[in-house]
Amino acid sequence: MRTPSTSHPPRRRLLTAAFTAVVLLATAGVSACGGPADAEGHAGKLRIGYQRFGGLSLVKARGATPGVEWSLFESGPALTEALKAGSIDIGQVGEAPPVFAAAAKIPFSIIGTSAPIPQGEAVLVKADSGYRSFADLKGRTIALNKGSNVHWLLVRLLEANKMTLQDIKVTYLKPAEGRPAFDSGQVDAWVIWDPYFALAEQPGVRVLADATGLASNREYVLAAPDAVAQRSDDIRAFLQRYREVTDWGIANPQERARTLAPELKIPQDVASRALDRSAKPLAPVTPAIGDELQAITDSFIALGLIPGPVDIRSRVDDRFSAVFQ
Repeated sequence: MRTPSTSHPPRRRLLTAAFTAVVLLATAGVSACGGPADAEGHAGKLRIGYQRFGGLSLVKARGATPGVEWSLFESGPALTEALKAGSIDIGQVGEAPPVFAAAAKIPFSIIGTSAPIPQGEAVLVKADSGYRSFADLKGRTIALNKGSNVHWLLVRLLEANKMTLQDIKVTYLKPAEGRPAFDSGQVDAWVIWDPYFALAEQPGVRVLADATGLASNREYVLAAPDAVAQRSDDIRAFLQRYREVTDWGIANPQERARTLAPELKIPQDVASRALDRSAKPLAPVTPAIGDELQAITDSFIALGLIPGPVDIRSRVDDRFSAVFQ
């Protein structure tokens, strides 16, 4: 393994500190109201689960929906566990978490998605590692968050390079664990998404591959079935504001970065770089989206990564699709 230098330029120290701040905040997984939800005191509020940097972060940062309760999660799998526990009504995840959640029989509906975001996730290696293609990682150790969007990217990269899971050593690490392991040379490559991706883009780090031509890397909006059945008007109103804020951010990229950088606790230039490639319009769910998710699901089943059968098409609920059109 590569022995990391003990000397870091000032900017690297700044970005490492910023990354640590993001991770500490992300791992908290607490309500933005300042503490755990009070079932009686917040009975009338929609409970929204969000991830640092996802489209819902901008809604929160702008204070566009004051009547909701926010809970922060480090990753999609953690958010789907909150759906299982009944502690949130709506949440936003990448393309693999719904698959793993459906396999675990967690109840949810898929009520919205986004345009593809293939540049928003990537395989990172050290610039001096000598790896020039993903195939060069055969026999090497690759870190990623299990069940997150990058899990599907790994599967697609293996397929594209005629490799199997047996050709590499996979280490499942959360973002808070992956970055130190990557920096210290404990792993040879790190598969990660924005904004952790953008924070790690420093001198000495190279993008080996992103999801272009391999995976859509869409965002998905999930909702608890009880909330869909009993609070459809509230959900529709929330999704409308979500759509409006997303469209505003795309039309005003500089202001979007200024708004989100303090929320993300990262430098504005890093926020801007991540947002320029990863902030995409929302989109309605369609039968084609169901087919896309089913294909991902079937691949994970074939690899033995989840138990089957799983009918994820039946989770797609288009009753709110007019909001995104």
